[in-house]
Amino acid sequence: MQLDSDQVKAFQQLIWDFYKKYGRVFAWRFASDPYYIFVSEVMLQQTQTNRVEKKYAEFVTVFPTLDSLARASVRDLLTVWQGLGYNRRALYLHTSAQKIMQDYGGSIPDNPDILVTLPGIGKATAASICAFAFNIPTVFIETNIRTVFIDSFFKEQETIHDQQILSLVAATLDKNNSREWYYALMDYGVYLKKTYPNPSKKSAHYAVQSKFEGSDRQIRGMIIRLLTERERLTIEQIVQMTQKKFDKVELVIQTLIQDRLIKQENDYISII
Repeated sequence: MQLDSDQVKAFQQLIWDFYKKYGRVFAWRFASDPYYIFVSEVMLQQTQTNRVEKKYAEFVTVFPTLDSLARASVRDLLTVWQGLGYNRRALYLHTSAQKIMQDYGGSIPDNPDILVTLPGIGKATAASICAFAFNIPTVFIETNIRTVFIDSFFKEQETIHDQQILSLVAATLDKNNSREWYYALMDYGVYLKKTYPNPSKKSAHYAVQSKFEGSDRQIRGMIIRLLTERERLTIEQIVQMTQKKFDKVELVIQTLIQDRLIKQENDYISII
């Protein structure tokens, strides 16, 4: 699909008008230090803004600089991270901070090709960091942006691929103010999801998230929380405290060990 100049202007006007009236306010949107943007973008992966908002403030208070994060212990890191889930992201953030301190003099790279080499940073996150931290007109898609373009340009179509959307994202991008443009797109996408049946269901990449209750993700979170509260525990103690089946707990513990979040020494499990 190709848009003419009138279509681009009309679309941009729609988004900007909405943003001026209903734009959301988050602390990271006013941050001038790229480190704070970096933290917020990693936190926002697979996590809703209302959950990130409270944890973000605590996190940047405890770790106000990239150097302080790089020097932190994994225990302290995971203690602050509690409540966000997907604890591997905390470890990725920690390792990335150490690598940036070592290889880039403590300055967040403004090149998505470099950012994508950091642990846990995919192409979309790398591009979003550049847009939000440095106002660079990168092109990327996330769930709310996808919703906007499907609703605006693919109302009568099904099974829409991101590649179809990316060309439109590029064509309509406000290159003079990509930072706020993407904020505006995301805010309009949130509005659409609250107002209409989720347009993202038309995406070829749409998938229903599995239930959290009783899942491995829930057990992983429970184990990490227990180990941040206590220095070490046996598997039997963890089974008793979580009230989950021994075999299930044992399996999840092995995955946490593989992810280098926890370790086992003799009969005891602890944060790495």
